[in-house]
Amino acid sequence: MTNQVMPQVWVDADACPNVIKQILFKAADRTKVTITFVANQYIKTPPSLYLKSVVVEKGFDIADNEIVARCNDCDLIITSDIPLASEVIDKGAVALNPRGELYTRSNIRSRLNMRDFMDTMRSSGVQTGGPPPISQSEKQSFANELDKWLVRALKR
Repeated sequence: MTNQVMPQVWVDADACPNVIKQILFKAADRTKVTITFVANQYIKTPPSLYLKSVVVEKGFDIADNEIVARCNDCDLIITSDIPLASEVIDKGAVALNPRGELYTRSNIRSRLNMRDFMDTMRSSGVQTGGPPPISQSEKQSFANELDKWLVRALKR
């Protein structure tokens, strides 16, 4: 008999929008899948057996490193951090950004290249601005991708 690990969701919670957290809170109890919020500060969650919070030290990539260390190949990671997405994909996990875009082996390299290009632009003084607020269609896209992953996870 194999020792099968239950799939779970890890959230890079420092930058996760509240509207996405609300979707995750509801999904945890509905599906009984553990969702763990990792951040350098306490993340308030509703009382639930399926919602966890891990507080890490403040510092560059501390939360990301914690997620990479703890996640398994059957897990889903919610992040807008492209280097973190790349690392968990290399471990075999699935990465989904809060706007509903799945990061995959086939698209992560181009996302990393674009991120690096934008970093270079910003460091040379070009004002690139931040991302716009999450739209209703992006919120719906996130919820749909999350539900697809949860259905597959529960069939395991």
